[in-house]
Amino acid sequence: METEFQDGKQEVIEAWYMDDSQEDQRLPHHRDPKEFIPLEKLSELGIISWRLNPDNWENDENLKKIREARGYSYMDICDVCPEKLPNYETKIKNFFEEHLHTDEEIRYCLEGSGYFDVRDENDQWIRVAVKKGGMIVLPAGMYHRFTLDNDNYIKAMRLFVGEPVWTPYNRPHDHLPARKEYLDKLLKPEGQAVEAR
Repeated sequence: METEFQDGKQEVIEAWYMDDSQEDQRLPHHRDPKEFIPLEKLSELGIISWRLNPDNWENDENLKKIREARGYSYMDICDVCPEKLPNYETKIKNFFEEHLHTDEEIRYCLEGSGYFDVRDENDQWIRVAVKKGGMIVLPAGMYHRFTLDNDNYIKAMRLFVGEPVWTPYNRPHDHLPARKEYLDKLLKPEGQAVEAR
């Protein structure tokens, strides 16, 4: 399933290493010179992504296949913008606080755009820009944060296996089993046994 629905994905999902600037979080924050990252690198970090048809999501067979294959039984839609999100300023600050979850974070951009910032294996920030049509899955235990871009709007579908648990664990929470499991997968080649810790 992870290798399906990839045509045109680079038009709706793009990634690059971030600079260290403390300027407005909604800016692109490219390094100078810019350091774009191939989407395969995101896959190596455990991130799954697809390009789907957001204009027909209610009837999209590809979305249905993904949901069935991955067990995404819960779904809702969230508008993130000053006009539609209650307590907007507080929530945007909370989204941008570096955190992890004990379950996957699944987002499908139906309209607008935003940035998911993730850490690579050397703890450097990677900015993942997601536009309309991009669907992204951040693995459980991966430190990340979210912000809008300068357009200040995203309409995103949130998916979850079972009842949703949106609890963020702000860094540091390296003792959580989800974090340990994520690091084990990241640091051990596929098929290699992981030693008990």
